[in-house]
Amino acid sequence: MREIPQIAKQELTKLLEGNKNFINGRPTAKNMCLKTLQSLALYQEPYACVLSCSDSRVVPEIIFDCGIGELFVVRVAGIAVGPNVKESIEYAVKKLHVPLLILLGHDDCGVMKYANEQYPSMPEEFQSILKCVYPVIDGKGKFDCNNLFARKHTVWVEDYLLKNSKIISSAVEEGRLYIAKCHFDHNTGEVSLI
Repeated sequence: MREIPQIAKQELTKLLEGNKNFINGRPTAKNMCLKTLQSLALYQEPYACVLSCSDSRVVPEIIFDCGIGELFVVRVAGIAVGPNVKESIEYAVKKLHVPLLILLGHDDCGVMKYANEQYPSMPEEFQSILKCVYPVIDGKGKFDCNNLFARKHTVWVEDYLLKNSKIISSAVEEGRLYIAKCHFDHNTGEVSLI
């Protein structure tokens, strides 16, 4: 297993501590005002990139207790990775120099449910999302538990990014980026590492 670079470890610890604040109902984020936004009007220095689902219940800034300018968030249904999503993450890595990439799957994901129901057919709608999710099912069969499916998909997304992005794979190899695979539990509010 690859060692976590120190800066990434610090940022991951900060986010997981923020998640505890969220769970305990004691958020501490202070930079959530116009003054903060104005101070960042000409630049940004987020300390992490988060790829999360578009699900309205999964809001990284809230569940990690962060404010304006702290996270570079890319949201797409089912954390389905396509060219625009991959390039958005690459931008965060290459141009913003984030040391940490969080891949955030979650419980009760509608995309996982839909994919499990539709597999192996390819309906007219949502094809780009299903093409990203179906490889997790291929050769293994449907999942009995959609939450397990979501966790497996998060692992698949990491593998996809490392195989299909020189920017991301080089940053990981050189110790400039750490990828943390995480899962959000709606019942407890906890973000756990996979």
